[in-house]
Amino acid sequence: MVFIELLTIIVEDYDRAIEFFTKILGFDLVEDSPSLTNDGRPKRWVTVRPPGGGAGILLARADGERQVAAIGDQVAGRVGFFLRVDDFDAAYERMAAAGVEFVTSPRAEPYGRVVVFLDIAGNRWDLLGPV
Repeated sequence: MVFIELLTIIVEDYDRAIEFFTKILGFDLVEDSPSLTNDGRPKRWVTVRPPGGGAGILLARADGERQVAAIGDQVAGRVGFFLRVDDFDAAYERMAAAGVEFVTSPRAEPYGRVVVFLDIAGNRWDLLGPV
């Protein structure tokens, strides 16, 4: 068996990222443990995962100028992350009420309803739901 376990999103602040992913997107906080960088400096190992499983996200605080520059631009301005929900309208309304920034209006596509939003770091996501 082969599967993707984790993907990384570079963030500015662990706690703000945890709050965004758990309180606004509804992900589960899987782990928040002290850790060390390869050269021995303290960091945290923070992972979140959508309820019900699937690939998780490692929330990695930027370390150094190169990583700081990548915050919000991890996929060069493209939509790079896709969140599928059963109830598009409820998810959209909950996220809008929480202040999530949407960069398009909801629309219907052959693959379902979609709207583009920005995560806590400024990365573009598609919120996807059934037609």
